[in-house]
Amino acid sequence: MATRDNSLIQVRDLKKHYNKGAIKALDGVTVDINRGDVMVVIGPSGSGKSTFLRSLNLMEEPTGGSIVFDGVDITKKKVRNAEGKMVKLNIDEHRQKMGMVFQHFNLFPHMTILDNMTLAPIHVKHVDRAAAEEKALALLDRVGLKDRAGAYPIQLSGGQKQRVAIVRALAMEPEVMLFDEPTSALDPEMVGEVLDVMKELAREGMTMVVVTHEMGFAREVGNRVLFMADGKLLEEGTPEDIFGRPQNPRLQEFLSKVL
Repeated sequence: MATRDNSLIQVRDLKKHYNKGAIKALDGVTVDINRGDVMVVIGPSGSGKSTFLRSLNLMEEPTGGSIVFDGVDITKKKVRNAEGKMVKLNIDEHRQKMGMVFQHFNLFPHMTILDNMTLAPIHVKHVDRAAAEEKALALLDRVGLKDRAGAYPIQLSGGQKQRVAIVRALAMEPEVMLFDEPTSALDPEMVGEVLDVMKELAREGMTMVVVTHEMGFAREVGNRVLFMADGKLLEEGTPEDIFGRPQNPRLQEFLSKVL
C-alpha cells in the first residue's frame, strides 16, 4: 500500500451506474496511483477502463466512492480551505493539474499549432504570451514538430496531431497525465512515434495513467498494470506478474486472445 508521501491519487470504492443501477460501468474500484507511476489499464472493450480514467478528473461524475487528489476529495461539492472554512470545490483548479490526451486529438482546426498550444496557458493560467510561445516552441521542438508551429491541424498526420496533443497538455505543467487510448485512432505506422513520446515522459518520471490496447507498451513501460472487466478491477500487479503469472481466469482468457 502506498504511503501518504508518494500517493498522488487515492481511489476508493469508485462506482458509476446508469439506468438506476442496471448498468454498472464502474463497480467498486479501489486503487492508489503513486507519484512517478506509469499505470497501464487493460481489459476488454466495455470493461470500464475509459470510464475509470475519465472519472479521475470528473469528466465522468461518479455515482459513489471517493477520489482524493493531492489531499483533496474532488468528489465532494465542498472542501475545507486553508482557514478551515467550507468552500465550494473548484474542480477546474484540479483539472489544470491533470493533462488529458484523448483518442481524437481535439485540436482546434481554425487555429495554428502554436495557437492551440498557447491557448490554455494564456487564458487559464494567465501566462504572458511571449513566455507561453517560448515554452510551446520548446515542447514542439522536443517532439520534432517545431517547424510545424505555424501549420494548421489539417496539414498534419494523425501521429503528428497526437504528439501535439500530448505536448499541449504538458504546456500546462500537469502533475499527472491521463491517456485514453491515445493510439487507437492512428494508422499502425504512426503508433510508434506517439508511444516514443510517452516512453520519454515515463523515463523522466511523469506520473501517467494510460488506457491502451498496446500490450507491448504495457509490458515495456508500465510499472503497474490494472486489469478491468465488467466494471471491476480484477487483478493488479507488475507487468511481470500480469503478463507472466496471471492469476484471474478472466485475465488469462483475455491475454490468450491479445498476445
